[in-house]
Amino acid sequence: MALQDKYHDLISFATNSGATNLSVTEQGNVLYVTCTAPTNQVKDQIWNVYEKLDPEMRSGDLVLNVSVDKSVPETYEVKSGDNLSKIAKKYSGISWKDIYDANRDKLNDPDKIFPGQVLTIPV
Repeated sequence: MALQDKYHDLISFATNSGATNLSVTEQGNVLYVTCTAPTNQVKDQIWNVYEKLDPEMRSGDLVLNVSVDKSVPETYEVKSGDNLSKIAKKYSGISWKDIYDANRDKLNDPDKIFPGQVLTIPV
């Protein structure tokens, strides 16, 4: 089975999810897939597709490099039970205070957020 066939679902998902700068090359029995995801969520979804195709990621036949487009502000819809600290843990390098500061126009108190509220996640 050719590597592009093996990882067809991954390549298709990346393409259909809005990833840009998609590059797929095969060299020395290794498939190199590079792209820029529109959000962290899409990046995680691409990695989840890869994990389904190679559950322990031990095949050694794919190098996946997914970056996130930092020029587009990411948003997060608050869910029941969320607080700014829980939300910040979903994003590397971001603290609850960073989220609060980026949303001062929507938030008067960092302890008062509600389900359905859409917050900007700073890049």
